[in-house]
Amino acid sequence: MSDATRPSLAQAKRLVIKIGSALVVDPEQAAPRQAWLASVAEDIAILRRQGTAVSVVSSGAIALARHSLGLTNGALRLSEKQAAAAVGQIRLAQAWSNALSAQGLTAAQLLLTPDDTEDRRRYLNARATLTTLLDLGCIPVINENDTIATAEIRFGDNDRLAARVAQMTEADQLVLLSDIDGLYTADPRTDPNARHLPVIENLTPEIEAMGGEPPPGYSSGGMRTKLLAAGIATRSGCAMAIALGKTLNPLRALMMVPAARGSCLRPMPIPRASSGLLAA
Repeated sequence: MSDATRPSLAQAKRLVIKIGSALVVDPEQAAPRQAWLASVAEDIAILRRQGTAVSVVSSGAIALARHSLGLTNGALRLSEKQAAAAVGQIRLAQAWSNALSAQGLTAAQLLLTPDDTEDRRRYLNARATLTTLLDLGCIPVINENDTIATAEIRFGDNDRLAARVAQMTEADQLVLLSDIDGLYTADPRTDPNARHLPVIENLTPEIEAMGGEPPPGYSSGGMRTKLLAAGIATRSGCAMAIALGKTLNPLRALMMVPAARGSCLRPMPIPRASSGLLAA
């Protein structure tokens, strides 16, 4: 991504970072990737010193608990997902708390459901909590409340949750750290002619159609859900970037010149609430 089109993380007043299970959890050890988390915490500390308020939307709770609960074979039933989330959320929160406290930062945990972003009273309450935490210099670490979520009433992926958090906090930048360095015209894993798109000015139907099916493994998202998140974020006046997150210090890589490659989706010029219900 060129210097002119990369996410302006250093200039962002409020930034939301979404991190998936495949980045947070070592699949062989079923444990947090501590060195990687420490490097992200270093990046967040740099951003905080520059005056950026940072929120983190982090997956990984269910993945952290599956092994210890013996739930390693096949898809989980809803009750098993809820149980794994109850066990794993403690481990996930502790991992982030340890990484951030090493940088002198205070982590806070929030678990949200779709109702918290769609019911006006609950939306305003959640927004007030997030705003206060950011004003106090905390780093909110947010996840879906999978312990009570049902198959019918849940986000199902943290890409869209991150977009809702960006909307709640009036963030000007959302970064989705992924296992791929942005949006392509086709799946680069299967199509050698796939072309990387560094900047997307408008989220057209043609762009939305480029989202494929979720990849195998811990991730429940994929490019399809990232583009759905982009629709929420950019219509709220928030720029969004999709960038590679596998390496250490992935946010610092986006702040370097030249910056790491990724895809930047421009915000709509006139921000608007996604629903009259959510308008303050």
